[in-house]
Amino acid sequence: MTLSIIIPAFNEEKYIGDCLKSILKYAPQNLLEIIVVNNASHDRTAEIAKQFDRVRVVYEPIKGLPRARQRGFEEAKGDVMLSLDADTRVPKGWFEAMQEELKEPNVVCVSGPYNFYDIPPWQRICVAAYWNSCAKVTYASTGYMVVGGNFAVKRDALKKIGGFNTDISFYGEDTDIAKRLHTVGTVVYSPRCWINSSGRRLNAEGLVKVPFVYALNYIWIAAFHKPLTKTHTDIR
Repeated sequence: MTLSIIIPAFNEEKYIGDCLKSILKYAPQNLLEIIVVNNASHDRTAEIAKQFDRVRVVYEPIKGLPRARQRGFEEAKGDVMLSLDADTRVPKGWFEAMQEELKEPNVVCVSGPYNFYDIPPWQRICVAAYWNSCAKVTYASTGYMVVGGNFAVKRDALKKIGGFNTDISFYGEDTDIAKRLHTVGTVVYSPRCWINSSGRRLNAEGLVKVPFVYALNYIWIAAFHKPLTKTHTDIR
């Protein structure tokens, strides 16, 4: 089972270096490639990414997170696509946890929660409570959940459902892919597959607003097959 990592990146010069360092630190032997999709950045994102061994930078001129993911999928050669955000940092054991879940033949996708490394302790407690309550209940109720900056999907399954939905700009894109993958196999949400990520959106938009907007878009995708929020955000 060969692995390809896909990292969409729009103006991520502050984060992409640490992300790539963490990947290379724990990279398993079957990691085939690391693809950074430069999604119309106008900073040093591509320049920084090119300084790392085993990293290939491809350019996607049309902004949009699903569009960047799709470009990465089209470029990747691995049996499994690992999709990360540019502000994530891979912890020890993450690759092993992901691959252990993917060993089951019926499993087509695996995802896990975020551990935000740059928010106050009291906010971390609130976020942990969310993952341990709302996220678990949602997954148990629907049978699918994908956290956009932390998931792995088998190439054959992604090809079977036609790839990522590029009609979606940002919100709801992870729920859309989870729901469609659920029609061809098992989508696993596992707390053991957690990853470190920046809480910059929580800091910028608020601890209440962010999960509320995501929850509404999850419901809209699940019930009406389209996101409620159509506005694109540059904070990935």
